Amino acid sequence: MKGLLVLLLMLLPAGSALAADTGIPAVTLVTGEDGTSNYSVTIQILALMTLLTFLPAMLMMMTSFARIIIVFAILRQALGLQQTPSNQIIIGLSLFLTLFIMSPVLEEVNTRAVQPYMAEELPPLEAFKAAGVPFHEFMLRQTRESDLNLFMRISETPQVERAEEIPFTVLIPAFIISELKTAFQIGFMLFIPFLVIDLVVASVLMAMGMMMLSPVIISLPFKIMLFVLVDGWAMVVGTLAASFGV
Repeated sequence: MKGLLVLLLMLLPAGSALAADTGIPAVTLVTGEDGTSNYSVTIQILALMTLLTFLPAMLMMMTSFARIIIVFAILRQALGLQQTPSNQIIIGLSLFLTLFIMSPVLEEVNTRAVQPYMAEELPPLEAFKAAGVPFHEFMLRQTRESDLNLFMRISETPQVERAEEIPFTVLIPAFIISELKTAFQIGFMLFIPFLVIDLVVASVLMAMGMMMLSPVIISLPFKIMLFVLVDGWAMVVGTLAASFGV
């Protein structure tokens, strides 16, 4: 261990001298023939690595992920199953359903931004703006006008002539609020049939004088049987996909 530490201490000055000799610039601004400016590959990689840290937040707040996972969580609660399906299964299913629902948006991003950037037809900033257009259109379709007006009033954003001019700083929180409202509406509709079963079972047990027996123990098999007989998973997934216009 001591020998390894001594070796590292010996290599540090050599590495510092090599970096000083090579003189790798942190930021290089290159001006094209048409007057446009472009940054060096070093700063592009740094920007890309920074954006990757926001990837989980973008997945949850700019896609269909939030609505899907909330509906699945409410469905599990309505069935009376605390840990079945497990959180890992729910998150995995929500993730793949999100990829399925968002596939047209991702394909459009690939066509508008990724492929032109890879072919060096678009500079990084223009490609980034082009990639935001499909997400802007998707979120705008799923956002209620009342929620948009709320955040525009709170942020004191001036009225825009076209919906495409709404900034992301207003659209994203409005989209999140709309998604939460829609998810709770779907969850409420899922809760009703299972709530009816719980009420019927509780009434029957009370009429039979079996007050010490928990109604949940009796109603749980009936709720699972009903959910399986009506092909509940296919119905829930189909409803979620239809709610996004897929």
